[in-house]
Amino acid sequence: MYYFDYAATTRMGERALEAYIETAKHFYGNSESLHDIGSNAHEVVEKGRKFLEEFLQVPAHSIYFTSGGTEGNLLSIISLAKGASKKGKHIISSMAEHTSVHSALSYLEENGYEITKIPFLNNGTVDLEQLKKAVRPDTILVTIQHVNQEIGTIQPIKEISNMIRGEKILFHTDCVQSFGKIDVKSIIPYVDSITISSHKVYGPKGVGAVYMNPSSIWKPVFPGLTHENGFRGGTVNIPGIISFIVAVEEVPSSDHLKRDWELRKAFQDIVRDAMMFIEGEAESQLPSIIGGMISHIEGQLVMLECNKRGFAISTGSACQEGQEGGVKAVEAIGYSSSAVNQFFRISFGKHTTEEEIIYLGKTIKEIAYQYNKK
Repeated sequence: MYYFDYAATTRMGERALEAYIETAKHFYGNSESLHDIGSNAHEVVEKGRKFLEEFLQVPAHSIYFTSGGTEGNLLSIISLAKGASKKGKHIISSMAEHTSVHSALSYLEENGYEITKIPFLNNGTVDLEQLKKAVRPDTILVTIQHVNQEIGTIQPIKEISNMIRGEKILFHTDCVQSFGKIDVKSIIPYVDSITISSHKVYGPKGVGAVYMNPSSIWKPVFPGLTHENGFRGGTVNIPGIISFIVAVEEVPSSDHLKRDWELRKAFQDIVRDAMMFIEGEAESQLPSIIGGMISHIEGQLVMLECNKRGFAISTGSACQEGQEGGVKAVEAIGYSSSAVNQFFRISFGKHTTEEEIIYLGKTIKEIAYQYNKK
């Protein structure tokens, strides 16, 4: 089967898999244990943290390993909100964040916080004018993703930061889709926390990390825990962390973006007459995520027909597929419910060939013709 769901997950790289196995064999201790086996495990974890320090250009003590993007978003958003609650309880986000962000915000809302969700413009980026108008004296936190998981639009992180910088408002951004694909390091000076995940960059599932700006005040979601300096509980996943680090070592240079744009163009040239694309301008678009729709055909049907023909695509974020409520990005732009139902997503990665993406394009064009001629 041809895989076109890289935005949901990636297969582990060979070196990352080997690192996982070798670390599991030789560093099986609990990193908090005081004996030599535990100390050896602790040293390995800190080497991993040191690597991310250099990769992201942030202090090692500001990096916390987690079980992935979902836990990272939950813990960072709630921790920052708790830390700033004396100033107020108003939070601004967008309508199209990842499910984990909406979950954290729902939890906070149930505990007395007020949430304002900003829609997207037609180009798939958050409406900055509405965001600016939403800022209040009691606004304590803004959480806006770096890259949208459904249509791949890159959000204006620096502009948002400059807008709220003088208001003493904290800023979290979910970098799960951007990390390893575009430069995350350049936006770190503009935010208070970011979330990254291993399995989006050819590492193992169940591992991720959060950067928390050392100057930001936060309170742990669950007080009294000892792992990761109290940020989270649970025995640290040492094999997963080292495997994650090895995967990050193999993150391609920015040169891969040229290839990704070429693959995107090859696909779009084939299906342009059959499919409508939901995308941003070139400077605000990750090329490897393609969101769109075919008139009069539900996205789920396109996905099932592709699956029958040997192609794995999706109808949106894997964390919400099968759930009611439609596709968040399409809804945030203001499309009708019928258009939302027509949405599907194609995402590719480093293993994707031009031959494969051309074959997919021809297949989707055939599906569009098959159902629209009836």
